[in-house]
Amino acid sequence: QVQLVESGGGLVQAGGSLRLSCAVSGFIFKINTMGWYRQAPGKQRELAATITTGGGVTTYADSVKGRFTISRDNTKNTLYLQMNSLKPEDTAVYYCYARATWDNWGQGAQVTVSS
Repeated sequence: QVQLVESGGGLVQAGGSLRLSCAVSGFIFKINTMGWYRQAPGKQRELAATITTGGGVTTYADSVKGRFTISRDNTKNTLYLQMNSLKPEDTAVYYCYARATWDNWGQGAQVTVSS
C-alpha cells in the first residue's frame, strides 16, 4: 500500500547529530500515523517517536525525549527524525513506519554512535 525509503544514517561521535529522512509513496491518503522504530542487536524493536497525519500530534519514548524531533513535510511526502545529543545507546537500526490498512516499514537505516 505504502512504500517507504529511508536515508541519512551513518556514524557519529557521542554528542553529535543526524537527521533521518523517509520518502513516502503509494496510497498516502490511507496513512493515519507515522513514526520511527529502532532496534539494537539482540534487542526488541522499540518505538522511538510518532506523529499523527491529521493533527501532527507527536509522542516520544522517554529515552529520546528532549533530544529527538519527529516532523513531516507534506509537500515533499517526507518524514524526518532529527537526532541531537546522540549517545552510544542510540546505536540501532532505525525503521520508518506508516500505519494504513496494515503496517508499512522502511528498509532500515543504521545509526552508530561512538563513545
